[in-house]
Amino acid sequence: MARGLTPTERQSLLLQVRDIYARLAQRPIERRCSGISDCCRFRLTGRTPFLTRGEALLAYQGSRAVGKKKVPASADGACPLLGADGRCTIYDSRPFACRTHFCEAAGGPYTRKEVRDLIHELEAIDQRLGGSGGMGLPAALVWAEKEQR
Repeated sequence: MARGLTPTERQSLLLQVRDIYARLAQRPIERRCSGISDCCRFRLTGRTPFLTRGEALLAYQGSRAVGKKKVPASADGACPLLGADGRCTIYDSRPFACRTHFCEAAGGPYTRKEVRDLIHELEAIDQRLGGSGGMGLPAALVWAEKEQR
């Protein structure tokens, strides 16, 4: 756990991350996500989402909520949070990068200008949790799993 944070303070930071996700959803930026999950195949796209510590903790909690005891490694380079049906198992808790993703079918990436303020808020929460920048999704989930023990 981040040094100097009480469980209540940590929970408050995670609620702030959820609030950032909610505010992003309120923005009038058109998206057309069809759920094909091609963007979740990191080896295929050559792109891996980076998560701050707050996002990693929420994603890990989301995986636990759907019954995953341990986040498995993906042999094919896909997101380890995809279900057997190829869909995101933590859609409501998915990280910011997955929400503003690079999926061309959904409309391509958000511009940094459209979300810069929210990125700065996520980075400030990351620092409060002892982080120093984003981690690739698989590594972030490993970190969060260790942090939750």
